[in-house]
Amino acid sequence: MDRLAYDNIFESITDDPAEAADLAFRADLVSTMVDLIEDNGWSPSQVAGILDVPQPRVSELMRGKIHLFSSDKLIGYAAKLGVRFKPSYADHKVICEVFIAG
Repeated sequence: MDRLAYDNIFESITDDPAEAADLAFRADLVSTMVDLIEDNGWSPSQVAGILDVPQPRVSELMRGKIHLFSSDKLIGYAAKLGVRFKPSYADHKVICEVFIAG
């Protein structure tokens, strides 16, 4: 029996590298936002107010339901939480710095 190996778990569910990359990005971003929310001790109602969404939407985010959120929506939520992304290219590498307000 052959053993499959993936650098990105989402490659196992799609043959489209762009879709796998998008799924991985969304999963990483949701995980980061959950960590940020928990680290700041924000309640679900506080997060709902910051993001201007109903509390059930916050629950979906906190439970990692990435299929319910587009990358664009998550980037917008991250911005409302004070996160800024700054991608750059140098020495044949793409680097993304992340800044958190506060």
